[in-house]
Amino acid sequence: MGPLWAQILLTLVTLGYSLVPARADLNRTHATNPLWTGHARYHVVWQVTSYVGVALVALFLIWAPGPFVLARLLLAACLAGAAYGGFFLALASMPRYAGRLADENGVPPLVLGGLRVDLNVAVFALVAVALVGTVVGLLVTGG
Repeated sequence: MGPLWAQILLTLVTLGYSLVPARADLNRTHATNPLWTGHARYHVVWQVTSYVGVALVALFLIWAPGPFVLARLLLAACLAGAAYGGFFLALASMPRYAGRLADENGVPPLVLGGLRVDLNVAVFALVAVALVGTVVGLLVTGG
């Protein structure tokens, strides 16, 4: 069994790129959004179901008993890093493909003190910080 703190944090990080998007995207704001083309809806369902599959592998790596605990935890962290890295790469490259963070009939941004904050960006940024902190903690302590 690995360090419980890292297993819990990595589980939360893993649920952040799998269960949370599945709940948020497999509905009228994305997968059945009438403003989206059928092909775009297909891609979002493919993406969400793929991330759920990857997350199942990550959860096995995090919680399965056996050897190579540190390596398995770091591999699960790498899988999460790929998912969150893809999100931030898509965010940074939005001008190249005319991307937007929200649709007219999608989830509106939060307004905090007059500042408009996209919920995905805010949550994923916090989770990415937790992911980096977990990896650093694992490397410093040796798992």
